[in-house]
Parts: sequence; structure tokens; C-alpha cells
Amino acid sequence: MRRLLKEAVGYGLASAIALAVDAGVLFVLVHFFGWWYLGAATVSFAAGVVVTYLISVRLVFKHHRIESRHREFLAFVLIGVIGLAVNLAIMFVAVSLFGWNYMIGKGAAACGTFLCNFGLRRQILFSASRIQASGVELPSRRKA
Repeated sequence: MRRLLKEAVGYGLASAIALAVDAGVLFVLVHFFGWWYLGAATVSFAAGVVVTYLISVRLVFKHHRIESRHREFLAFVLIGVIGLAVNLAIMFVAVSLFGWNYMIGKGAAACGTFLCNFGLRRQILFSASRIQASGVELPSRRKA
């Protein structure tokens, strides 16, 4: 339970940094370049995914289920596509149905996306296997 809390807090901080990047790119694309808010949200979300991955693998998660970092990143992005769907759906409802400003919608979307992505990424990519969790010592598969 302690590890889960530590990882949740670490992932939360990584997500906060990524959200700043995401929201910044979103604002610039919409405000200065006149992009449609959902198109801009897709590009800005991708920038946030890269930031989250880099911080997560370096500072947050100690266990890696996938040996290849390239494959791990691909899986991370694929899970992010689910988060992107959650993000866009919440933003669409907030802006188109409730009439909120797109940046307020982004804030609401960030909450739903965080819960979705953390849960899926931790379970699929960054949790110890059952053998590792049982205390059996396995050689590190982390590549330098």
C-alpha cells in the first residue's frame, strides 16, 4: 500500500508537470494560431504524454513489465489513446454542451484522464509481476 501511495503521488506530480505542458500548448494553439480546440487538445495531449513517460520511467515507477523501452513507450502511448478519448469526450461535453471555456474543460478532463491513465499504466506496465511481488529475487531487466 505504501508503494501504491508513493507511486500515485509521484505520478500525480509527473502528471501536473505534463498538464502544464499540455495546457500551455493547447492555449497557444487555440489562442495564437486559431486551431479548433479539439484538434489542439489532441496535439497538446501528445506533448503531455511524452513528458509523463519520461518522468514516470525515471522517477516514479521502479518495476517494468516490458523489457524493451521502445515497446514500453509504445504501450504507454496506446494506453494514452484511451486517456485521449476520455480527455476529448470530457472537453466536448464541457465546451459544447455546458458552454464552458475550453481551458476550464481541460481542467475537468485532466481529472478523468489522470485516473484512467494512472490505473491502466500502473497495472499493465509498471507493477511487479506476481513472482516479483512474492519476494523471489529476479535479475534486473532494466537497460542502462
